[in-house]
Amino acid sequence: MPLDDLQALLRAGLPDDALVTDPDVAASYAHDMAGFCAAGTPAAVVLPRTVEQVQHVMRTATALRVPVVPQGARTGLSGAANATDGCIVVSLTRMDRILDISPVDRVAVVEPGVVNAVLSRAVAEHGLFYPPDPSSWETCTIGGNIGTASGGLCCVKYGVTAEYVIGLDVVLADGRLLRTGRRTAKGVAGYDLTRLFVGSEGSLGIVVRAVLALKPAPPVQLALAAEFPSTAAACAAVCAIMERGHAPSLLELMDRTTLRAVNAMARMGLPETTEALLLAAFDTPDPAADLAALGAVCTEFGATEVVPADDPAESELLLKARRLSLTALEAVKSATMIDDVCVPRSKLAAMIDGTAAIAEKHDLTIGVCAHAGDGNTHPVVCFDAADADESRRARESFDEIMALGLELGGTITGEHGVGVLKKEWLARELGPVGLEMQRGVKAAFDPLGILNPGKLF
Repeated sequence: MPLDDLQALLRAGLPDDALVTDPDVAASYAHDMAGFCAAGTPAAVVLPRTVEQVQHVMRTATALRVPVVPQGARTGLSGAANATDGCIVVSLTRMDRILDISPVDRVAVVEPGVVNAVLSRAVAEHGLFYPPDPSSWETCTIGGNIGTASGGLCCVKYGVTAEYVIGLDVVLADGRLLRTGRRTAKGVAGYDLTRLFVGSEGSLGIVVRAVLALKPAPPVQLALAAEFPSTAAACAAVCAIMERGHAPSLLELMDRTTLRAVNAMARMGLPETTEALLLAAFDTPDPAADLAALGAVCTEFGATEVVPADDPAESELLLKARRLSLTALEAVKSATMIDDVCVPRSKLAAMIDGTAAIAEKHDLTIGVCAHAGDGNTHPVVCFDAADADESRRARESFDEIMALGLELGGTITGEHGVGVLKKEWLARELGPVGLEMQRGVKAAFDPLGILNPGKLF
């Protein structure tokens, strides 16, 4: 169908400001923040404000067999929000209302364009807490978090997005509206379709409303930093902390490469001679006592220095380094590839040391920051995008890191998703039977294959 005809049919059911057809403006919606991921040219961009407008887009797309790519804030790191040639991009950022916050039911009902930090602050006014906190929480949206099953710094204690999404409204490929889940505290009626959509990267339907579970707001957390002479020592401490029943609200690790990058960017005076810095925090009634106990474990396993914070302000200063890790590594070279390999906690040291060996083999800078408490590592490959040989080595190192993760019994993605970047690796992780079943699910929800084609598999 000619482009003008497609745009005219879309315009028939949309307000004027909801449809973007200018090629230059539409091109700005072509990709997320991932490198090495192909992106096409959208035929149109739709910015709906209502469920009915999303339904109109999907009915039009189904009638014309036009692909549709749902998007949030495009902060993703796997290419899952990248456009395909001739597609309709549906950007959900204008569907940004918090519809309900119930302290009694401990739920929030939101549209997909609500920014994570906005929701967190809104529920805090009711004495409540929405735990998932991706590093991009100030800009990323709840819809995007649901699409990629996002995690964050506090996952070690509170879990990931999937554990807080209890109900969804989803516009299906043919424009029908599906309601899944509940807003009750319990519910086991039928298959758990809600969980199926979490992490599906917009390939099964477009989320237009979510019911999210909330928790009572915890006490303000206190943090500590522990310096280690080796990553093996730091990871041994992590294993002991978890094995002995400690329940930190945060347990993060930064390697020496990352520490140096943060110092270079922010002049924070971090200890560049240490091989690993472990950051821990507690949001318990007596965080100082819990920190002291955890600090003793760190000392037992070889920490050369343990520095507990005395107050929340000092704690935030300690944690600032971790929050700056990705930005600092991105400043090392003109481009980065951010991996997201999660391994069993018992294999964390092997994963980090193996990544260092891969960096040395390919003569590259690869910094690792990790959600140490749940084994989720983020190796960041830094390279010069204008250097063809260095770009090749970066891609090879990326693949070797993922292969290492699978070899250690891990997964290719803990929280960033598959998108375009890891399609071939998803097939290796799932195996032929698993891949066949996943494709069968996709065909049941999207028989024409128009929802986010080319992603996942």
